[in-house]
Amino acid sequence: MSDLKKYVSKRKQLDEEFSENYENGYQAFKIGALLKQAREASGLTQEEIAKKMHTKKSAISRIENHAEDIRLSTLEKAAVALGRKLEVSIS
Repeated sequence: MSDLKKYVSKRKQLDEEFSENYENGYQAFKIGALLKQAREASGLTQEEIAKKMHTKKSAISRIENHAEDIRLSTLEKAAVALGRKLEVSIS
């Protein structure tokens, strides 16, 4: 286990608020990272996908780097612009 994983694990045990915020923050980070990865795999720049989504490049950057409160409709627009399908599941 890496030092970071050890630190996070220990901190989660000691601090309930950190544990809750860490998980929420990680999920938001993961969504943004997945969108960036899909955009890059499609060979699109932030500016190109912004045009397809009828928004600004800064909005795409914000989504990719800070997706804490992204709307489902925005995710759907991104998927369409990328020629992909959005799948949502609750498990």
